[in-house]
Amino acid sequence: MKSFEFHCAKSSLIEPGASSRLGELSKALGCTSVFLVTDKGVLDNGLLVVALGALAQQGIAVTIYSDVQADPPAHIVEAAAEQARACRADGVIGLGGGSSLDVAKLVALLAQGEERLDAVYGVDNVRGKRLPLILVPTTAGTGSEVTPISIVTTGEGEKKGVVSKTLLPDWAVLDAELTLGLPSAITAATGIDAMVHAIEAYTSKRLKNPLSDALAREALRLLSGNIREACHNGGNLEARQSMLLGSMFAGLAFANSPVGGVHALAYPIGALFHVPHGLSNSLVLPAVLRFNQKAASGLYAELAQIVVPGIGYDESSKAQALEGYLTDLPRELDLPVRLCEVGVGARDLIRLAEDAMKQTRLLINNPLEITFDDAVAIYSEVL
Repeated sequence: MKSFEFHCAKSSLIEPGASSRLGELSKALGCTSVFLVTDKGVLDNGLLVVALGALAQQGIAVTIYSDVQADPPAHIVEAAAEQARACRADGVIGLGGGSSLDVAKLVALLAQGEERLDAVYGVDNVRGKRLPLILVPTTAGTGSEVTPISIVTTGEGEKKGVVSKTLLPDWAVLDAELTLGLPSAITAATGIDAMVHAIEAYTSKRLKNPLSDALAREALRLLSGNIREACHNGGNLEARQSMLLGSMFAGLAFANSPVGGVHALAYPIGALFHVPHGLSNSLVLPAVLRFNQKAASGLYAELAQIVVPGIGYDESSKAQALEGYLTDLPRELDLPVRLCEVGVGARDLIRLAEDAMKQTRLLINNPLEITFDDAVAIYSEVL
């Protein structure tokens, strides 16, 4: 066995209703004034009520920042950090989808005033410390609550990542009650996003290890076993909690064994056409699986036994069964399956491929090298 490192959040709390404990968790971290990062949808749907009550009960002051947007641009991150400094926050809570959690991580870092956002893009460029940080997801998809990664949209729709162990939170809190009202389409897209994390972590060319493999397999089992129920019967608390746990396991897996081609090709779709990240992944997933078959067939065959057990007798047929399952699942869950359905035209494919080629941090992890021409062909296949 090769030596490897594995990094994760300091502590996790998995419990329906766990938002009611945010006050005691914050107090234990020494917080007296927290900066709560979220979005208007979470705020307007009353998902902060329990958390705010718990914080008030412990006498902790709260400043709410609810201007987070999907695929958050750099100016949103910097504005939030400036507000956190202005109110002298001594702790940060991110409560919402992946974008809110990503912004919260960077606010916890930048609010200290020791770092500039444009200086920390890339891998391991963070030098300063962060404020105490608690992350609470309201979707089962990104796994951002346990990853050392924040994604920011910069300039003309380009996405850049900040990757540092400093961004890992003190607490990841999974409260399935916060996901009960999630619409089926969002449940489906975020669920498939988490499945992509598990699959790409399991087949990553770099840093794949026995612990990430175990987490990826269990993530895929939980997600594939509960995504239909969570979409069709959104009030099933057990299915919702299983989806959150599967998403977290997938996040832990890809935080240590990084994702590859699916994400590299999905990022430009989200940045240029404002397509939610999970749906962007879902759109290109089948084509990337087909492209990677030559290099990853054996690993795909192993994963196929989790989602479609008993199908196929040899490696090739099992790998094709995984591809077939993930081609059919989005259709079954009523998600768009062609790029043209989300506003992408043939004239856009060159620009998408050009931007995908900039995702070198991700492309180096793919089982098979993806060239510019390969990217154009993959996009064309799902147009």
